[in-house]
Formats: sequence, structure tokens, C-alpha cells
Amino acid sequence: MTVTDLRPDVDRQNIEHWQERVDLAATFRWTERLNMHEGVANHFSLAVNPEGTRFLMNANQMHFTRITASNLLLLDADDPATMNRPDAPDPTAWGLHGSIHRLCPHARCVMHVHSIFATVLASLADSNLPAIDQNTATFYDRYVIDDGYGGLAFEDEGARCAAMLTDPKKKVMIMGNHGVLVIGDTPGDTFNRLYYFERAAETYIRALQTGQPLRYLSDEVAEKTAAELDAYPGQAEAHLREIKAVLDSEGSTYAS
Repeated sequence: MTVTDLRPDVDRQNIEHWQERVDLAATFRWTERLNMHEGVANHFSLAVNPEGTRFLMNANQMHFTRITASNLLLLDADDPATMNRPDAPDPTAWGLHGSIHRLCPHARCVMHVHSIFATVLASLADSNLPAIDQNTATFYDRYVIDDGYGGLAFEDEGARCAAMLTDPKKKVMIMGNHGVLVIGDTPGDTFNRLYYFERAAETYIRALQTGQPLRYLSDEVAEKTAAELDAYPGQAEAHLREIKAVLDSEGSTYAS
């Protein structure tokens, strides 16, 4: 039996990292609800050992609405035989997420999507996100822009991207011509950042569409706002707690 064959009545005590699985599965379900997913593409992963090399990730080409705690794959970034497994992950997910977990131990959780507004931003000649409101200010000096898109994210491309994530302060990669990648400490922390980045990108793109001059925040106010939000207590945890509460109230199978 493969991990994707497990039924909801499986003995959860015999599945490693159960709570981490539940939290990560909930973020897949909510990402789909917000239409930030893309078919059976895009991947989230979560490191589960101190070195960051063993990680959970969604199975190959499974829709986000079907992802559960028990059908997440448990992979080892240092295992060269991973792609020979019968339940091998998507090769681009292995290339990107495997490389990041192998090379960036501070990237505990990694979320990569092609959400609409983040991808529009990534498609502009200037993909910077200026601080024009509180949400855009959240990311002031806290992202990197990848201008070197080289095709699908197999291992060479994944390693190249990982090399751009060395500054722990910069937890968002605007992937030029591609999408967005967000890192964090936990599923809640990372999803919260992904959610607000998409909102910030939408605000900026819609502001550009008006054709009117933009009202920019000063660098000082933008940095102050970003620092205050970095230290804001409990928001990410509460965000995920409420997502799970809504899913639970609806009888969702994410925690099975």
C-alpha cells in the first residue's frame, strides 16, 4: 500500500508528523478556495527534521482539493533514489523544493504558486512591489526578484533559485516570468505571507490599471510598517486556526 492509498480511518499514530501534515493539508484546501492554485501543478513542502532535509510535500499531480494529511509524501532531499520511487514526486517539484530544502535549512516551509496577481507582477519588466498601502509595505525590502528564468524547475533551476534565498529577511521570491515562491517557519506563517503577498500584488496591479499617479509611502514609513507587522503577535497562527475551524465545520476531509 502506498501513502496515497491510506483511508481516513488509518491509525494516525503510525503516521509520522501528524500535526504538521494536518496544518499543511489545510493550507492546500484554502489555497484552492481562493483560486490561487493551478490545476494539478504547484507545490507546498514542509521540513520535519532539524537539518531541513526531510520534508512533506503533495503527491504528483494531485488536485489541491484532494490533498489530505495522510496522502502527503515524506521525502529526503539527500536521497538520490527519490525519483525512482513508485510514488515519486513531480520532477519539477523535486527540483525546486528538494534543492531549497537541501541548500536552505532556514526555509522550513516552501510554498510555490502561479497565483494570478503575483504572476502578473512577475511578468512586468519591473517586478518590484512599491509600498503604496499597508499590505504592500509588509514586503518592503523583504523579497528578491529572480530575473533569470530558465525553463521548468528541474534540479539545476532549483539550485539556482535556492542560491537566491540566503538572506533570512527576504522570504518572498518574485519569480520573473513564472510566479511566486514564499518561505517561512511553519505552514501557518508561510501561508499567511503568501496570502498577503497576493493581496498586495492585487492592490498594486489594480492601482496601476487606474492610470492615476500612485501615493507612495516613504522608505522610513514602509520599513517601520514592515517591522511592526513582522513582530505582530499571533496573526499567522490565528489565520490558520480559523481556516481549520471553517474547514472542520464543513466536514472537510483535509485532516484524514
